[in-house]
Amino acid sequence: MLPTSVAATFRFSAATGLHRGDRAYQQDQVELLVHPKVQGSVLAIVADGMGGKSGGRKAADQVILTGRQVFERFVPSQDDPAEMLKQLVLESHLMIKLTAITSEEEPHSTIAAFCVSPNLSCDIVHAGDSRVYHYRGAEMMKRTVDHSFVQRLIEEGKITEEAANTHPQANLLTGCLGTQADPPLTLWHIEKLEFGDTVLACSDGLWHYFTPKEIGAIVHALPPREASEMLVTKARQRARGGGDNLSVAMARIDPLRTERAPAAAPVPPLPTIRAT
Repeated sequence: MLPTSVAATFRFSAATGLHRGDRAYQQDQVELLVHPKVQGSVLAIVADGMGGKSGGRKAADQVILTGRQVFERFVPSQDDPAEMLKQLVLESHLMIKLTAITSEEEPHSTIAAFCVSPNLSCDIVHAGDSRVYHYRGAEMMKRTVDHSFVQRLIEEGKITEEAANTHPQANLLTGCLGTQADPPLTLWHIEKLEFGDTVLACSDGLWHYFTPKEIGAIVHALPPREASEMLVTKARQRARGGGDNLSVAMARIDPLRTERAPAAAPVPPLPTIRAT
């Protein structure tokens, strides 16, 4: 449980969003898990499945199922959350590979996950091109770096980030779960979340349609539920009938106020552009 002195100082709010987009099948999965025994311990997972009609969904489902199991046996007061996230990646990877043995598909999945601890530290893991963003107010502090072919081209200075969105090999991954190669294990630790901080995980079907600045404006101005709805709605508008599955999970830390909170900042108009 959170100490009373700590628990009385902040409000933790979170939300998820999921949409099939314009695809025939939903292969994204998203889940927000509250620890069954420890207040203030939360795990958010986004999984973008790939691999045929049902293979991608099986892979994403396996990530979520493994996440539930790993988090249920996690003891926040004793266990390292980074190690828990590492186990989530490795066990999901193994289970997806075992699923492939008994099916004709080749199921794969990305993962983007974050774990908020009762002391407001936050640990993050990802594999593939699903992302985690950390915002302080409207300003992006950091985001994960995609395990993708176009990200490699960006790092080599061959293309810009703007050009990556329309590159013909934009969906080619260099690492994910379920392949023969070991999955990448990219971990990131935030020492302490501050009031006004938002952590957001999403699949490429969502982040593809926004600049980091646009996401920041939305998550700063709106509570998580309304922000997730706006991100999904705007991504659908910008897709113009060609959108991928999309998923998002976000959490925000705010001060606990007994007085009437001031009105939220208005969301600046977002241009109806960037359709692909």
